Amino acid sequence: MTLNELLDYLQENTGFELLDGSPEASIRKAAEGTHPHEIAAEIIRALDEKAGHAGGEASLERIDAVKSLSPLRLKYMADNAPVEGFRMVEKIITTIDAAYNEEALRLRGA
Repeated sequence: MTLNELLDYLQENTGFELLDGSPEASIRKAAEGTHPHEIAAEIIRALDEKAGHAGGEASLERIDAVKSLSPLRLKYMADNAPVEGFRMVEKIITTIDAAYNEEALRLRGA
């Protein structure tokens, strides 16, 4: 799955405003620090970093996508971290699994 496909799926299936424009624009804004939602920007930056900063068409495997968010998960599990961040990261991780499950089923023709 490409980073663009994953970001589109997350936008459509999490209930969060993850994107600010297209996936490519959101990746750029997150990198530049101009994305309007800081937690979403952190998530996008982590995924983009794991994809090698190769743009939205870069391929990203499930395990890499989930692992890229591990530091954010720990950050937002802290007692003094905003609950919104924890909920968002947890929902994103769960939805990443769903995205790759759906892709696997589609590729099998199911």
